[in-house]
Amino acid sequence: MLRTIKFAEAGGPEVLEFVETAVPAPGPAEVRINVKAIGINRADSMWRKDVYMEPVKFPAGLGYEAAGFVDAVGSDVTGLAVGDEVSVIPSFSLNQYFTYGEVITVPDYAVVKHPKLLSLVQAASVWMMFLTAYGVLIEDAEVGKGDFVLIPAASSSVGLAAIQIANYAGATSIALTRTSAKAKQLLDAGAAHVIVTDEVDLVEQVMHITDGKGARVAFDAVGGPNFPKLVSALAVQGTVYIYGALAEGETPLPVMAMIAKTPVIKGYNIWLTVGDETRRKAAVDYVLKGLQSGALKPVIDSTFAFDEMVKVHHYLESNSQFGKIVVTV
Repeated sequence: MLRTIKFAEAGGPEVLEFVETAVPAPGPAEVRINVKAIGINRADSMWRKDVYMEPVKFPAGLGYEAAGFVDAVGSDVTGLAVGDEVSVIPSFSLNQYFTYGEVITVPDYAVVKHPKLLSLVQAASVWMMFLTAYGVLIEDAEVGKGDFVLIPAASSSVGLAAIQIANYAGATSIALTRTSAKAKQLLDAGAAHVIVTDEVDLVEQVMHITDGKGARVAFDAVGGPNFPKLVSALAVQGTVYIYGALAEGETPLPVMAMIAKTPVIKGYNIWLTVGDETRRKAAVDYVLKGLQSGALKPVIDSTFAFDEMVKVHHYLESNSQFGKIVVTV
């Protein structure tokens, strides 16, 4: 009997419960993993509240990322063996699989051997952040030299990944943060420019940085009342990608700014990339190459113990972290 974390109703962190369960044998195309680290994502919180992209089927597990050792493989699994050190790519419904457990079973396509240079804690942190940023900036926007990329919520794990991937592609990253508390950290993390949005005029600063042209891409995890400023800070026919809803309220559409800038506004979620085998392989290869070269590096904010998961979710929702939260098992 081993422990997993589940919840029987939507709510705050206190709905999370430790449940002892028998460990099932993996199905033909499944891999069983002895978990040593779990990556924590904002999606976990939204899933727990039942405000994510699909309805929760209770009782539910949660978690998209983990790293550990292969414990058993299904009869159809190739390329993986018991004892392999692996990590899990977010590429499945949480109504089917989850990673908050001491031993978990996941589909074989979601399991990769990560670079040896990564610790298990680091390996549990990389896939959601880098694949999300890759899907927008590389796969869809194809950013490169001469492009300016606006990154709201830049101190989040995906925001930091976007800084690195924009830089890796030769674009110029402009990190946005509400207060000056994290400005130096963002510069140290590689941001070419940092704008403290509570202290200066966002649009004015972007136009100064871009010589009046505006940014070609905005990569927005926030939405909410400041969204019109992002549109105004774009270049003509620039693109805003919305991949999160940290503001949690309504997001207004600035009609006059949209008429002036004729922007493209796109929603994005990681399933566009990882839900297709060819695109998923290309994305994983890109991230692995970046990790191995040192151009991409996981940024870990803090680690917690598995028994502290309720505390972890409270910390996650405080929005005070810089980078990824990881739980060790």
